[in-house]
Amino acid sequence: MTFDIQEILEFLPHRYPFLLIDRVVEFEPTKRLVAIKNVTINEPFFQGHFPGYPIMPGVLVIEAMAQAGAIIMMNEIPDRAKKLAVFTGIERAKFRKPVTPGDQLRIEVDVLAFRSRMGRMEAKAYVDGKLACQAVLTCSIVSKGREVAGASDAPQTEAGA
Repeated sequence: MTFDIQEILEFLPHRYPFLLIDRVVEFEPTKRLVAIKNVTINEPFFQGHFPGYPIMPGVLVIEAMAQAGAIIMMNEIPDRAKKLAVFTGIERAKFRKPVTPGDQLRIEVDVLAFRSRMGRMEAKAYVDGKLACQAVLTCSIVSKGREVAGASDAPQTEAGA
């Protein structure tokens, strides 16, 4: 199963400039997903990271991997328009190769544990068949709405995935 950009927009709330998945080329529900991110010099972060030697920030490579993992999770949520997938953990992150304009990230995500509202995944990003980044990511599915007191049911961690 594959997804084009219009189908990806149905799973993820992210929009330009923060949508970091361009296409899903393989998908096995609750098990595995392979996504593509085409990295171009037009990305807004390249203006300052780093002038004269543009490198995609490692945290955004991790974010792209998390967005790919979020698609796996959100596919299983019947009321996904009312939910978000958020980071709850990043473990064993390693950056092996810089990602630069013109590169195509091939993001491979394999599910390690899957529950209705929580997932743990091993994610790897490759450029030209070489490992650029890897990490174990965990995420939770939370409601988009906020409670009356203003507190969210999202964990107090970086929202994103």
